[in-house]
Amino acid sequence: MRRYRDRIAEAASRASPLIVALDYPARSPRPAEAAARTVGAVRGIACAVKVNYHLLLRLGPKEVAGLCAAARRGGMLCIADIKLNDIGSTNDAAASALWSMGFDAVIANPIMGRGALERLARSARARGRGVVALCHMSAPEARESYELAVRAGQGRRTEPLYRRFLRWAGEAGADGAVVGATFPGIIRECARLEPGLPVYSPGVGAQGADAHETARAGASYVIVGRSIQRSRDQGAAAGRIAALLGPRVGGSAGAGADRSAAGGPRR
Repeated sequence: MRRYRDRIAEAASRASPLIVALDYPARSPRPAEAAARTVGAVRGIACAVKVNYHLLLRLGPKEVAGLCAAARRGGMLCIADIKLNDIGSTNDAAASALWSMGFDAVIANPIMGRGALERLARSARARGRGVVALCHMSAPEARESYELAVRAGQGRRTEPLYRRFLRWAGEAGADGAVVGATFPGIIRECARLEPGLPVYSPGVGAQGADAHETARAGASYVIVGRSIQRSRDQGAAAGRIAALLGPRVGGSAGAGADRSAAGGPRR
């Protein structure tokens, strides 16, 4: 299978850099049907859909596999948003189960450590799948953890935790970094520090971030959920957001692509 990073970049060039989150709330009576309707509504508009625990814990593997297959027929990829974070053997088992359901990539939390993240990224890459590293969440309270000052090296100099995670993502050969759209300054910083690493940004719409400004800040892919789910015409809502993003698909070529082609992580 071809590299995940190339496949999602091509999907975005055909449609847009919009990723639609299928995070239907627990009170949704028929989440599988609702998600399938959304997938059908955004085909030709979005490059991928993102599935969180909202669906993974309520649907069986067969239903999830059917959802991934429907997205694929519509020219979209499927990303599992589980913030995977455990020891290597557990990460391997979880990733294997996700790949068997048809997922193309998984979002992982670098708090597992650089070595574990690299192992996961290497294993995924061998299967044509991807790993996107969570560097800074979009929720306001994310500042309390992702901006913690951690010691850099042996001296007294410190850096915010998200910057450490970003560097690990680059060194591990990850396929992208999640940075909340509600923190455009941090998006700009991450895009500057790791120009070959695509930035995935959730938080547009319901959390207050603007799609156009998020793309201008340096986001390669913009993740939107509730603003589309709650619309009477989901396709039209997705189309309006996609129109604000333009053709930008950052980090899909250049330094990051060359690094992966040369064997993955850099040192």
